[in-house]
Amino acid sequence: MHIVVLGAGVIGTTTAYYLSQAGYEVTVIERQKDVALETSFANAGQISPGYASPWAAPGIPLKAFKWLFQHHSPLSIRLTGEMYQYHWMVRMLAECNTNRYKINKERMVRLSEYSRDCIDLLRQETGIHFDERQLGTLQLFRTQQQLDAAQKDTAVLDQENVPYELLDKTGVLQIEPALKDATADFVGGLRLPHDETGDCQKFTTHLAKIAQKQGVNFIFEAQIKTIKYAQDKIIGIELQNKEMIKGDVYVMALGSYSHEMLKQIGIFAPVYPLKGYSITTPILRPECSPVSTILDETYKIALTRFDDRIRVGGMAELNGFDHSLKSEREETLTMVLQQLFPKASDLTELNFWTGLRPATPDGTPIVGKTRYQNLFLNTGHGTLGWTMACGSAQYLTDIIAKQTPKISTEGLDIFRYAS
Repeated sequence: MHIVVLGAGVIGTTTAYYLSQAGYEVTVIERQKDVALETSFANAGQISPGYASPWAAPGIPLKAFKWLFQHHSPLSIRLTGEMYQYHWMVRMLAECNTNRYKINKERMVRLSEYSRDCIDLLRQETGIHFDERQLGTLQLFRTQQQLDAAQKDTAVLDQENVPYELLDKTGVLQIEPALKDATADFVGGLRLPHDETGDCQKFTTHLAKIAQKQGVNFIFEAQIKTIKYAQDKIIGIELQNKEMIKGDVYVMALGSYSHEMLKQIGIFAPVYPLKGYSITTPILRPECSPVSTILDETYKIALTRFDDRIRVGGMAELNGFDHSLKSEREETLTMVLQQLFPKASDLTELNFWTGLRPATPDGTPIVGKTRYQNLFLNTGHGTLGWTMACGSAQYLTDIIAKQTPKISTEGLDIFRYAS
C-alpha cells in the first residue's frame, strides 16, 4: 500500500518513518527544500509530557485581557478581520472552564506520555542523536500564587502516574545551581524528572535520512495546489506544476496550513497559527548555564540547554500568517535569559527566529480518521509538536494498519468537533 504524507516537519517526518517501519511505501510532499525548515526549525526544544496543558484554562480570559496591556506579554492578539480568527477565539474561550480544562489536559498528557515511550524506543532502535539531555524540566514560579496554583494542577499528573516534585527555592537551586546568579527572585518550582530536551530540527533531519534509507521518497520544493476527491475517497494531490501525486492512503500533516487545505474538501479543522519566537545563543560558561529546561511561568518562556547553545523560546501571537520578526519579542526573550542566567551566553551571536504553531481551540491535536475513507489527519499540535511527534506517528500508524492503538482513542480525532 502506498501512503502519501503531506508535510515534512517533525510531525510529517515521524509519520513517514513509522509508516515505513510498518511496511508501507511512503511518499512525502514538502514545499521547502528540506525537512523541518518551518515550525520545527528553532522551537524551544523541550520534550515535556508532564507540562502538556491547553492554553484554554480557567482564568485565561482575564489574564489575556491584562496581558494585552503589558510590554513583555506572553500573549498578543491582532485582529485580522477574518471571520475564521473570531470563530477560533470564540471556540477557545468556550474551553476556558474547569471541566473542559481537565478533559483537554488528560487527552494531551495521555498522548504526550505515550510519545515519550515511543521516542525512548526509537532512540534505542536507531541510535539517533539530537543534542538530547534526559535531565528533566523545571517550571519556575516567581510568585507564591503561581506555586499554589501548581499544587492544584497536579491531579492529572497523579492520574497518569507522572512523577513530579514540588520544590521550594532551595530545592530549585539544587536542581539548577546556576540560578544562584539570577537577578529575578523566585519562590519555587515544579520539576518533572522524566522530561527531556533536544534539538527538534536535528532530530527531524536525522530521522528523515534514516527514513530515506528505508525507502521513503521525499519530494521537496513541491507546492500543493488542490486535493482531488471523488465521493468519499481522495484520488490524488495536484501540485502547482500540474503534477499529480497518487496513493492509496493520504495523511495531512501540514500544520497551520491544514485548515485551508482541508476546507477545499469540506472538512472544518479548527487549526490556527499561533505565532512563537525564539533566540539561540552560544554558551560561554557552561557552569553558569541551565542544566536542562527552565519554564518561566510568568512570561511563558522556556530556556533550554543544548550541547553548546541555549535556546529561549515562547510567547503566542494570534496574528494570522504573519512571519515578521518583532524587535520587542527579541527584547523579552533576551530579558528573561539575562534575568535568570546572566553569565551564561554570548548575546553578540544571537539568532532570532519566528514560527507558526498549529493550535486547536482545546489544545489537543487532531490525529485519526476523517469522513474520507483514505484520508487521515496528524495536525494541530500547537506548542507540543516535538513532545507529541513520535506518539502521534505510532498511534496513527496503528489506526491506518487497523491495529488497536496502545492508548485510548477518545477525543483525539476530528469527530470531537462534530457538534
